Amino acid sequence: MRHFRNFRNKFANMFLSAALGAAAAAMAAMPAFAIDQDIVIIHTNDTHCGIEDNLGFEGVSAYEKQVKASTPYVTLVDAGDAIQGAPVGTLTEGYAIIRLMNQAGYDFAIPGNHEFDYGMDRLLTLSSRLNGGYYSCNLLTGPARETVLEPYKLIRYDDVTVAYVGVTTPESITKSTPTYFQDGSGNYIYDLCGDETGEALYGQIQKAVDAATDAGADYVILVAHLGNEGVKSCWTSKSVIAHTNGIHAVIDGHSHETYMEKAPNKDGVLIPLAQTGTKFTHIGKMTIAPSGEITMDMVDSVPGQDGKAQADPEMAEAIAQVKSQYEESLKTVLGRTDVKLTAENPATGSRAVRNSETNLGDFCADAYRILLGADIGFVNGGGIRASIEAGDITFEDALKVYPFGNMICMVEITGQQIKDALEMGARYCPEENGGFIHVSGLAYTIDTSVPSHVQTDERGNFTGVSGEYRVKDIYVGDEPLELDKTYTLASHNYWLKSGGDGMSMFPSCPLLRDEVMVDVDTITTYIRDYLGGTVGAEYANPSGLGRITIK
Repeated sequence: MRHFRNFRNKFANMFLSAALGAAAAAMAAMPAFAIDQDIVIIHTNDTHCGIEDNLGFEGVSAYEKQVKASTPYVTLVDAGDAIQGAPVGTLTEGYAIIRLMNQAGYDFAIPGNHEFDYGMDRLLTLSSRLNGGYYSCNLLTGPARETVLEPYKLIRYDDVTVAYVGVTTPESITKSTPTYFQDGSGNYIYDLCGDETGEALYGQIQKAVDAATDAGADYVILVAHLGNEGVKSCWTSKSVIAHTNGIHAVIDGHSHETYMEKAPNKDGVLIPLAQTGTKFTHIGKMTIAPSGEITMDMVDSVPGQDGKAQADPEMAEAIAQVKSQYEESLKTVLGRTDVKLTAENPATGSRAVRNSETNLGDFCADAYRILLGADIGFVNGGGIRASIEAGDITFEDALKVYPFGNMICMVEITGQQIKDALEMGARYCPEENGGFIHVSGLAYTIDTSVPSHVQTDERGNFTGVSGEYRVKDIYVGDEPLELDKTYTLASHNYWLKSGGDGMSMFPSCPLLRDEVMVDVDTITTYIRDYLGGTVGAEYANPSGLGRITIK
């Protein structure tokens, strides 16, 4: 399954584990209550279908059983983005992950932005199937702005009641699919309190915290999919803490960071705050002692594990059953095509997607542009790995086209940057080049009689063009490209965020939509939602639709 992982920030936590140590210092003290054993809250976030990655579900289940041996007061919570990120989630629209969460015994979960990736109706169905349920205080709908999910859950530990309040990042509307939050006319019918100041979010959270307190909560734990790094400043977990009171600790997610910190609330009280990274790199442990003291641990290994948590055979068996069904699901039919979508030159067998237009390149670029609603779509030839034969298209076929698990994004970009990217992609033409650009919403000519004047640094990153451009006659729709105009561009994180293939002009562009869906899903969604289930005669020419002219 390693080929299907979302590699976003995969090394970000590597250097933090040693520094975190065995436990954080005491973060906050509360009055003692009439319990004589610890309340332990085990938490995960951003696991992204990594059912066997790092500690995995077996590690979580094994650790939970070990903790329960020392205290009866154990609760397992998840802070979002559990059901998307690998084929096991995509093929079952999240249900396989829900099954494993039920096996592990999750008591409480919140929707992260990627819980919406299968649509609002699917999220509500999954919430009814998750034994612990999904909760969010700021997912609202209707003129009365009613909560779609319950805002909080009260759990009683003998004489102590803890409220778990859920909050979902307002970024979900752009980081998932906006149409999932709209009606058929394009009107937004769901809201996540995402105003520019943050006040709507703070007010909604405070309302839920106050209601939970009034309902008898002795402690309020905010379980949030907010994050801090790379997040709009007014929507971060630290900003929420700073503008609220009555919250005793925050379990966080979304930004794939690993931290145990304390942040001041509205009254200046330091509030514990933790996030466990991604893909089960860590398991979080928050402890409320009988004295009222709150401490936090970050677990990166589970005693008794033999490699992959062999201490929990029940979970191991559940994972084996899911994997068995998943492997069978590779044969699932996603749609069909009446024409061969080709990545190769039919005459020579060479990799045509790396030096010329093909119908598959056009199809892939169209899917990116249309699904994100962008002006232009770009796909690199090196990212298109196999043809699709005429007939039924299976999930395995789609994975052969897109084996890397890239995530599609959208940026705002100038005409000059577009021209530079096209020139970078055309610098080796007619030789093969993985950075060759397939386009949608745009047409251009490559004059191979003009030598390439692309300049790169020592790492192969684009730095400029020192002479005549070999890319000419660039049109966006029916209009010539304007160098000083801005356009929206849909592509993937490998280019737009990481500058892959030396495309250094992309990462500096304003990011409008971040990692909306994995590239494999664009094939399914485009065929299903825009082509009526079948790729037809519009893509019949293996050389494409005449968007790229090579002289």
